[in-house]
Amino acid sequence: MQRIRLRYTKRGRLRFTSHRDFQRAFERALRRAEVPMAYSAGFTPHPKVSYANAAPTGTGSEAEYLEIALTRERDPELLRTLLDESLPTGLDIVEAVEARTSGLADRLTASVWELRLDGVDAEEARRAVDAFNAAETVEVQRRTKNGVRTFDARSAVVELASVETPSSPADRPTGRPCAILRLVVRHVTPAVRPDDVLSGLRAVADLAPPVPAAVTRLAQGLLDEETGTVTDPLAPDREAAATEPHPAGDTATATVPA
Repeated sequence: MQRIRLRYTKRGRLRFTSHRDFQRAFERALRRAEVPMAYSAGFTPHPKVSYANAAPTGTGSEAEYLEIALTRERDPELLRTLLDESLPTGLDIVEAVEARTSGLADRLTASVWELRLDGVDAEEARRAVDAFNAAETVEVQRRTKNGVRTFDARSAVVELASVETPSSPADRPTGRPCAILRLVVRHVTPAVRPDDVLSGLRAVADLAPPVPAAVTRLAQGLLDEETGTVTDPLAPDREAAATEPHPAGDTATATVPA
């Protein structure tokens, strides 16, 4: 059995696909590409696909990950090309590596997000960010299937900063002000999502964008606590492939900065 790890994206209108929608589209792509999938045992066998920490519906992403198990060896790059051609534009398979280490999910401990706030002045956004960062706790509420839950959105945030707004006319087609925030957040329980941080900004600084924020996950991986950077979760597999002529099995290696 061979295991392949894939990085895929959710771009454009496809950011509104749910995780279940993607699962259905991906399983169709596996059939179209004639991937020799391994299947689970039992009365209703399912292809062995492991999804890791999917982005919320409505957010874009450049860094979604999954792992598939095959019954026969395939070239990862050829497999990536075949699957990418079998998926709609916007759901793009951008990287494939053979799994040569264990614990992909364990290496997804933090995410880097971009929050685009159309209609918000950059200086107003900076003041709100400063207020959020200065607070010891920022309580927010989220409606769940068990009712409304209150939790602290501040403790999981490693970094929240206002970054330079792109000056390209293509990036700002209306000429309205636009603030862009960079958010680095730990994966904790309960999960702190970008919309929770936006609720926190509203609570501490009354920041309320006139239109919903455009949110994109730029990266996810292992958080380096000393530098606050998020490392590439596929780097250990690439390093193992470069040093081992054959799969090395379930051995641990260190991550390196992306």
